[in-house]
Amino acid sequence: MGPGSVYQINKGINTPIEFKGLKAQYIWYMGAAAIILFGIYALLYSFGVRSYICVGIVILLGIPMIMGIYHLSAAYGEHGVTKMLARRRIPKYVRSRSRKTFKNCASDGNITQ
Repeated sequence: MGPGSVYQINKGINTPIEFKGLKAQYIWYMGAAAIILFGIYALLYSFGVRSYICVGIVILLGIPMIMGIYHLSAAYGEHGVTKMLARRRIPKYVRSRSRKTFKNCASDGNITQ
């Protein structure tokens, strides 16, 4: 860091956080998966299961979990899963059992009381 040091400017303004290919909320999902797997290991170990069997079980459970999180990150991007879940909540049909609401509509589209 002498007098001729060159510093690079952070050009990542307004871009999502990314860590090893995981974007935005998927980093939190990976952290939650790690905590869950650690809890499973601790629970198995406290019940007297041998440690190499505990490690094997955690690895067998962890690999599909990690692969699934990476798949979601690659397939849906930063806000994709949130958008997908919101899209599921939109009704396919709007049913009205009464015409009362439509009778109260004025010609400009505003509802009058």
